[in-house]
Amino acid sequence: MTPIELAEKLHARDAVLLAGRLLLSLIFVHEGVELATHFEGAQKAMAALGVGTPLLLATIALQLGAGLSVALGILARLGALGLGLFCLMTASLFHTNFASQNELLHFEKDLAIAGGMFILALSGAGRLSVDRALCTMMKGRAGDAKNDSAAASSEPHLSTGVTSLPV
Repeated sequence: MTPIELAEKLHARDAVLLAGRLLLSLIFVHEGVELATHFEGAQKAMAALGVGTPLLLATIALQLGAGLSVALGILARLGALGLGLFCLMTASLFHTNFASQNELLHFEKDLAIAGGMFILALSGAGRLSVDRALCTMMKGRAGDAKNDSAAASSEPHLSTGVTSLPV
């Protein structure tokens, strides 16, 4: 058995995608929780940077919502795209003082995370995700409904069709 065949048999790709999703999402979920639990301090710090409360609230919502989306694999492509764009904006708006080694490091870190998020947006969450579980469950229900003649009607209800999730 070749290494590629072994990796395919063990679903290594999906395990690596899960590990990558968890690692990428950790910084956003952690930061979102920190901002939410220390809201007054975050509000003052953001005001000093010219960021108002509505944008702070949107940032917290994005970090928590999209971070959990990526971690759990629920619409992970959309969450990854949102976080990737967020990282590009953060880098270009807040980390452009390249004379400071710390600012340069944060700029490069944001670009690297954005790159990882864009790769995830293209590759999808993989088999070890809530999206995949929902797709499998919905396909099973659709198959059961087709086999059950009592459940069949002349006009299908809008919510019973198989929905294609962005997996």
